[in-house]
Amino acid sequence: MAFYRDAGSLKDPALYLGTRRPHSQLACRLALAAIASLLTALAWAQPSLPHIAIQAGSHPLQVELADTPETLSQGLMHRTHLPDDHGMLFVFEQAEIRCFWMKNTLIPLSIAFINDQGRIISIQDMQPKNLATHCSPSAVSAALEMNQGWFQRSGIQIGDPVTGIPAQH
Repeated sequence: MAFYRDAGSLKDPALYLGTRRPHSQLACRLALAAIASLLTALAWAQPSLPHIAIQAGSHPLQVELADTPETLSQGLMHRTHLPDDHGMLFVFEQAEIRCFWMKNTLIPLSIAFINDQGRIISIQDMQPKNLATHCSPSAVSAALEMNQGWFQRSGIQIGDPVTGIPAQH
């Protein structure tokens, strides 16, 4: 049996001939696990929603716009991350009392309920994977979800304006 020299060490020729691959099964399993994870993530991925610029108080924000029945019901479910100063703006056709829950939402959020005049009337913290409802105290035409604590850290309070909200048709 012949041996091949590599950097001064003797190697088993079967490794070079492809008949013996001690790490190939592990590499194959890892690759399959990575592919399975990617496919699972893609299965839960949301269609890309339009991004718009709004302002809460004096803070400029980039938000995804949820304004169709499908996007209003999906919201931020199954997301694992929300960048700083980004959120989701829910715009409703009619001003009504609105309620939210966090059943399939994986990240802690705060929600600001916004009336027809573009003013925040309530801010509530919501916990992930929770069925508790969080309702506006009166009729609202929009709601803004941000990472939990963002409104407090940013000094945004009840009564502050939110500008740049598109009109719902």
